[in-house]
Amino acid sequence: MKRGILVLLSLSVLFAVAYFTASKWAIRHETIAFHDPDRDNRLVAVNIAIRRDKELQANAGLIKLPVAILNHGNTVKHTEYSFLSNVFAWRGYLAVSPQHDLPTDPPMVTKVGEPYVGRLPQIQRGVANIHFAIHEMKKVQPNADYEKVTMVGHSMGGDISMYFAKEFPDEIKKVVTLDNLRVPFLTDGKFKILSFRSQDTHFKADPGVVPDDEQCEQAGITVVNTGFQHNDMRDTGPEAAKSSIEKMLDKFLDESDKSAALKPVPTKVPDILSSSPGPVPLSTPLASNPPPTNKPIAN
Repeated sequence: MKRGILVLLSLSVLFAVAYFTASKWAIRHETIAFHDPDRDNRLVAVNIAIRRDKELQANAGLIKLPVAILNHGNTVKHTEYSFLSNVFAWRGYLAVSPQHDLPTDPPMVTKVGEPYVGRLPQIQRGVANIHFAIHEMKKVQPNADYEKVTMVGHSMGGDISMYFAKEFPDEIKKVVTLDNLRVPFLTDGKFKILSFRSQDTHFKADPGVVPDDEQCEQAGITVVNTGFQHNDMRDTGPEAAKSSIEKMLDKFLDESDKSAALKPVPTKVPDILSSSPGPVPLSTPLASNPPPTNKPIAN
């Protein structure tokens, strides 16, 4: 019995080491600083994640990489979602994560009653950042499909993703959001949508953001109600949360395995839609090295 336990523990350690080694060496992460001349040379830093073997094949012109754009939450750095970018990289994607807000940006002034609680200017700035980042990435890695991208985002980044998809549907392949709260889901069925929802009492979706079960079924929307908190859905979150999201996301991206197709997960729509909008804290300047925390932050 003891010997069996020791063998099991040894195998677990080996698998952990193998995973760490593969993650470290098989996927390349790089941050590139771009400056937009049309916006006073605004800095748009992007972090890219790409599998080294896929990058070599793309550079040789043998393949064209699918592209995923990852959008961070408000006041969160673009490098804080590596657990997501790694899933896309393993799948052969070029994962591009732009930094949307800067310490020099004016504070966000929120106001109930205005579009998206007054966050439209910040959302539109995010859309401009995405288009500029894609324009520049075409020069860095031309052998990628920038015509139709998979848009991904957490919190405010999820709202940016959904708004981008609404304004530019022909440029979208799929949309993945993690607890976006302001911009309503698209229900025209033009592309598949996967959304992870938290059970956070502090952060609640505005009325009308999340469709009901019937709308989800008709529009190809998969809503996953998790037991996690809003801020669990980034690198500083618990391993259980990240692992669960990674597995579901991997299935969502698996287009070759028909059995892996996801079905809409029952949503607790009445709980979401009957709730009043959650608190709307003002944004704070982005710290250069924000300390890991799971406390509520501005979205």
